[in-house]
Amino acid sequence: MKKSIIVLILLAGFIFHSTFATDGYFRHGYGIKYSALAGSGVAVSLSSLGAVTNPASIIRTNNSIEINISVFSPNRDYTVSGNPSGFPQTFGLTPGKVESQKNIFFFPTIGLKRGITDNMAIALSIYGNGGMNSDYPAQTFYESSSPNTGINIEQMFANLTYAIEFSKGHSLGVAGIFGWQRFAAKGLIAFSPFSSDPANLSGNSWSTSTGFGFKVGYQGMLTDWFSIGAAYQSKINMSEFERYAGLFAERGGFDIPANWTAGIAVMPNKNWTLLLDVKQILYSGVKSVSNPIMPNLQNSLLGKDDGAGFGWRDITSVKFGVMYNAIENYTLMAGYSFNENPIKDSEVMFNILAPAVIQHHLTAGLTRKISEDSDLTIALMYALNNSVKGSNPLEAPGQQSIELSMRQWQVEVGYSFCLIK
Repeated sequence: MKKSIIVLILLAGFIFHSTFATDGYFRHGYGIKYSALAGSGVAVSLSSLGAVTNPASIIRTNNSIEINISVFSPNRDYTVSGNPSGFPQTFGLTPGKVESQKNIFFFPTIGLKRGITDNMAIALSIYGNGGMNSDYPAQTFYESSSPNTGINIEQMFANLTYAIEFSKGHSLGVAGIFGWQRFAAKGLIAFSPFSSDPANLSGNSWSTSTGFGFKVGYQGMLTDWFSIGAAYQSKINMSEFERYAGLFAERGGFDIPANWTAGIAVMPNKNWTLLLDVKQILYSGVKSVSNPIMPNLQNSLLGKDDGAGFGWRDITSVKFGVMYNAIENYTLMAGYSFNENPIKDSEVMFNILAPAVIQHHLTAGLTRKISEDSDLTIALMYALNNSVKGSNPLEAPGQQSIELSMRQWQVEVGYSFCLIK
């Protein structure tokens, strides 16, 4: 057990490199089997990493360690159409299409589950969640001191979960969550006149913050062929990014929004499992993410409580998954998810930095049972190209438009093995 925990801690150091954006800036699924099912599965117990989706799920899994490695590629760009007007008090952008650099990222997800008694278990999950990454080889906002424009936020979470089966087939779980994140921005000096703290707006080194939250969940087998599940995660109150107190609302605040998930699983026979989940992410609870650019940029200063933000709205995701295990030693998985777009067409200006406009995910996966105590899984995800187009709010009406686009793919490999009982 001690060796297992040491391995998890060492591997956790690599998670800091995770940068992606799918359900806004949440992942479409946590744990490779859940990822292969488009993030559905709150009503089933598939692996130790099910604790991230639903803390109650670990009761019905083996004592095991799971390690997933993902290769993720987000392709993002923006296109400006129309020439700057040159009128006083306008902020026009250079016309053209610019693609963000660095489109390949690697990140692991790690889980450990251990039973305490026949009806109680604990789990440790370590995973990444960030972010909003962009690195444009252009002076998008006309900053002469930086040849590139962009931001990068990286987030790591560690969940310690406890679950109990309080009645046959019915379990409850609770997880304490520790969050760590860091942020850096470049190419934003042109917004200094709009900032309450221009020295802490752009071009500084990494700024870090930490915080705590919790997650609770329920899972129940109502019949042999039908189960339900639900989970709620609190807002994680993070400390401020002090070096970017002149950019984010609330003096550098960047909390992790609350979210909830509910779903069902139907097993029409022993070979098939059909899943349906609904998830909502409450971005409106975080001012630095949800405050609109206008009229906030005119009425307040960046960094103030009502300073301009990214204008993200709450989004709801619907996730479908299917599993088929009639082939000896193999389980086939597939899924589809759709989420609302957090970015409105009126908010395209700041979201050049964070073009998280993905809405459709297609997924597939295959698990091969290697032995009685181990299995190997591969999962694929493709997020269809999507775009949002709106007017430049800092230009003369009808003068310029900005279009944000993104598409993604991911390949993930996971290995799980049982611990000695």
